[in-house]
Amino acid sequence: MNNSLPPIIIIGAGMAGLACANWLHRAGQASLVLEASDGVGGRVRTDVTPEGFRLDRGFQILLTDYPEARRMFDYGALDLKTYRSGALIRLADGRETKLENPLKAPSRAFTTLTSPIGTLADKLLIPKLALQLQRQTPEQLLAQPAVTTLEFLRQYGWSEQIIDSFFRPFFGGVYLDRELSTASNFFEFVFQQFVKGDAAVPALGIQQLPEQLATRLPAGTVRLNTPAAAVLDGGRAVRLASGETLAAAAVVLATDGPAASQLLGSQATAGEAHAARHTTCTYFATAGRAPSHGRRLLHLNAAPGALVHNVAFPAEVSADYAPPGQKLISVSTHGEHGLSPEDLTTQLRTELAAWLGPVAETWRHLRTYNLTQALPVYAPGQPVQQPLRLADSLFRCGDWAAYPSLNAALGTGRQVAEMLLGK
Repeated sequence: MNNSLPPIIIIGAGMAGLACANWLHRAGQASLVLEASDGVGGRVRTDVTPEGFRLDRGFQILLTDYPEARRMFDYGALDLKTYRSGALIRLADGRETKLENPLKAPSRAFTTLTSPIGTLADKLLIPKLALQLQRQTPEQLLAQPAVTTLEFLRQYGWSEQIIDSFFRPFFGGVYLDRELSTASNFFEFVFQQFVKGDAAVPALGIQQLPEQLATRLPAGTVRLNTPAAAVLDGGRAVRLASGETLAAAAVVLATDGPAASQLLGSQATAGEAHAARHTTCTYFATAGRAPSHGRRLLHLNAAPGALVHNVAFPAEVSADYAPPGQKLISVSTHGEHGLSPEDLTTQLRTELAAWLGPVAETWRHLRTYNLTQALPVYAPGQPVQQPLRLADSLFRCGDWAAYPSLNAALGTGRQVAEMLLGK
């Protein structure tokens, strides 16, 4: 490696940028990662409160069978903790039922078959699709022509009852789209991932994913609090917000879509859309008993018009998420709600009390995360991946250039590294 040559500059220390830097480093290629914020991870961040609560910025999980995640992470070092495969569902009429994955919990299959979320025919279609998808690779699933997820579900034969009571709250929560307008090829890919792998979190919070990647890089590779202002000369230089200009062998844009367009200025591709899904994550704490009873199940709300879309109890999955004697409650609200944090908290408490009991009125509010750029929109007809090479010395990576998932962020980072290495 010739250290006198300018490095490859990667703008953004999110999952895509860190993956790209790791693959370059493995091949002996120097890179410099510029990050505008005070930490690595992009959207994959965890805050630790003075009391010791670990608050992921938005409810996030790792699907352990993601092909790119298995390539990239040391799962043992992450000390992964898993949610149970299934969900506890509050139906529109206020009843509560439990749905467990019969392929992972055969002993509980009878409970699943008798739950009121849909007809017996509906429930038998779930393992049918699971077995059908097992015969295809993730790449094959993503390459298929797509309709909306809602159209796919109806065409496959599911009733409106199970669509409204299970698919809207569960998969609507996965891609922050309760209308199920997301492309069906992505639905099939995600469905397969839930069947084949686990939904997990690192014991110390979701930010352990980017931290693991960052610690593998040589000291000085990642520069925090260093916002870039513009990409110059087709990827041969970067001007920082400080006014400093850095020479580059090439530039990789590993930011979200709107930020990349801003950095490119007149070099940006005309007409590219960068629509995003919006979610709000509100955290509560309590020293009392939580109504989840330690079941490690995601709680879904199928009631239409509710602000509470799903509820999780992260400290039941990993005790490190809360200080001793405390419980942590994560409440997700998807889409625009137009409420102030104070009004949102008040209304969430009211809804939670109606669902989980009066104890919810006593829960202490910790923090609210309003995430306006939580996930890129991925619609039918959209390419599974946009071009990653923008010019001879200019590249981009991230799920904004593909489909909305950690797998896409990691995968596009790897592909860009391979292009730069001439593989």
